[in-house]
Amino acid sequence: MMRWIWNGLIPWLFWRIYHIRAILNFVQETEGFEKFNKPLQTHNLLWFFIFPTMVGETYDESTGEAQSAERLGRCSILSYGAGHMLNDITSACWFTYLLLFLTDIGLQPRDAAVVMLSGQIADAFATILAGELIDRFGNFKLWHLGGSILVAISFSSVFGGCLLCKITGADSSSLKTIGYSISAAIFNIGWAATQVSHMSMVNCISLDPSNRVALASCRNAFTMVANLSLYAIALAVFDVFDANIPSSIEIQYRWIAYLSIFIGCCFVAVFLVGTKEPELKQKIQSKNHPRILWTHWFRKVLYYQVAIVYMLTRLVTNVSQAFFAFYVINDLQMIQSSKALIPAIIYIVSFAVSLALQEIRWSGWRLKAFFTAGAIFWIVSGSGIFILPSNMHNWMYLISVTIGIANALMTVTGISMQSMLVGKDLNGCAFVSGSLSFLDKLSCGLALFVLESYQGSARIKGFYGAEYHLSIARYGAGLIPASCALISAVVTYTMELEITNSHLLVEPLLV
Repeated sequence: MMRWIWNGLIPWLFWRIYHIRAILNFVQETEGFEKFNKPLQTHNLLWFFIFPTMVGETYDESTGEAQSAERLGRCSILSYGAGHMLNDITSACWFTYLLLFLTDIGLQPRDAAVVMLSGQIADAFATILAGELIDRFGNFKLWHLGGSILVAISFSSVFGGCLLCKITGADSSSLKTIGYSISAAIFNIGWAATQVSHMSMVNCISLDPSNRVALASCRNAFTMVANLSLYAIALAVFDVFDANIPSSIEIQYRWIAYLSIFIGCCFVAVFLVGTKEPELKQKIQSKNHPRILWTHWFRKVLYYQVAIVYMLTRLVTNVSQAFFAFYVINDLQMIQSSKALIPAIIYIVSFAVSLALQEIRWSGWRLKAFFTAGAIFWIVSGSGIFILPSNMHNWMYLISVTIGIANALMTVTGISMQSMLVGKDLNGCAFVSGSLSFLDKLSCGLALFVLESYQGSARIKGFYGAEYHLSIARYGAGLIPASCALISAVVTYTMELEITNSHLLVEPLLV
């Protein structure tokens, strides 16, 4: 009997006590006893004593809200971040090369702008519809899968030649514009379904602010990986295939599209296998919480502030990305490979910064401070782009580094502000993602349409007597993003962001 007590019961008791101490330390570090008093009542403590490994996610019976106490691990965060790779790599190709591709194959700048605008408008309205349906029916991963399939099927026709022209046997400029516009609209509808479902999952995977920032930061890091993959593909294709006529140009971009789709689909498979369907939203719905109406968000000042900041952040990144290729080739007279090399530098730097941001314990003032720092970097960079003469084009490599830092700071913190807005109102998180994306797509589409419709340049004197073109590309790649960054920093300053109960990740992503 004594041997059984000594060899069996006592080690078991010490093992349980060890786990109880770990639980109490966890409570002190994350919630505090005053905010975690419900689970620490006698019967709950006894339950922890018997089954300590079941701690991780609790439910606050007094408020009816799910309380996620589980700190996310590396695999959970990385598998989630991989889920947007297909969207990111096709989006990078869309904004970087679509206008260049369409004008190279013979479309007028205004017609190319119409194609871009048709896709952006379809995307804008699809995000609203997807957000409403996801809030109503749930099933994030199913929406993600359906959108990814539509993206993979339709994107090849955007850069693979005019499908409508092949069907009708005609080859007029108007028919090309219509054909490419239809393909662009279909592609963007699928893109919207994937984006809204993936972004909404951040708020339903965890309630902890640091977890949410880590998920958003990892998502942004994979965006950088996607962009780098695209530019690596583009460098290889541009080096292998010489393109001087429209048919050979179509072959170039068709290969870029096919390889991008293949890489993106591989990462989508990783996401679908490695990420579980979020349960927090279902737990709230199971308590018969009413679905949050749209008007709930329209009564919040923070909603409008976050919407403006998110829209301006996307304008900064997307408009500049769309005009970099024109700028480095036509304005700075750099070599052809620079239209892939300059964006690649930007995204390498952004990738490194995004990884570093995941290791920070976040608070409201830190979100605002980091976003403002990114905006300042962009204001300086945009001013440099606007006045840089062609004989000083090597400075563009240094500017691309500062742009990479700025993009990461603004994008990660901008998306995280959206999570702060949602908070624990998970029944309306998809509408928030959809409505903010609606503003993003519509504003980007209109901005690109206006800029591309007024192509022209004037030659003026710059520093040291050097000449440079005051072109639309300079406005699109420099002045307009810098102006948007300035306005977004001012709006961010007026925000009131409250972040509580934030803790570090259970394991760092940087190893």
